[in-house]
Amino acid sequence: MKRITYLFLLIGCMGTVRSQEVNSGPKAGSGLVNGQHDKNFLAGYFQQTYEGLERSVAGLTVEQLNYRPAPDQWTIGQCLAHIILTERMLFDEARKGLEAPASPKRRKDVKITDDEVIKAISGRTQKVKAPDALVAEGKYVDPEQALEELKGNRTRILAYLKERPLDDFRNHINDSPFGPTDGYHACLYIAGHTARHTAQIEEVKNASGFPR
Repeated sequence: MKRITYLFLLIGCMGTVRSQEVNSGPKAGSGLVNGQHDKNFLAGYFQQTYEGLERSVAGLTVEQLNYRPAPDQWTIGQCLAHIILTERMLFDEARKGLEAPASPKRRKDVKITDDEVIKAISGRTQKVKAPDALVAEGKYVDPEQALEELKGNRTRILAYLKERPLDDFRNHINDSPFGPTDGYHACLYIAGHTARHTAQIEEVKNASGFPR
């Protein structure tokens, strides 16, 4: 499966976003104008999702990382590996979009708001199957190892985002199965995907057989 195909599968759950209640994402409404946030908000969302994952996996043992609630469900270790592998893929796709020719005249075609994107990508209402290339098992022996790798990814991503002006994000329009989106949304997918699987980790931790 091509990486961009998986990206569309990943965000396919956004088709019903407008009927869902807003219950996730950063609380601060910095720079919200006509449903659009600013770069400070984007950086804050990356930080929030990292810290949320960090809290969720802090102190977990190898046994807990490898616990599988059911044969068809992931372990926390698999969730961590998937977050990191997919984050790299999503950033590669976002960067390709941002480095393609801009299309500012299409800005008016984007109807979905930033908060709707956040909620759709981070919610667990609809689930999709990840391709084998984005699934790994036994990669991490402790949470700190995974968090350190994710932190390195985030450092590179945020450095790239910092050097580009906000209009550059908004002027790069992409077509998706649910309508036009912009480069800012592509960056929200990255952080929102971490929030999505942090919620999955919490589901595993709340399973009746989870080692205590």
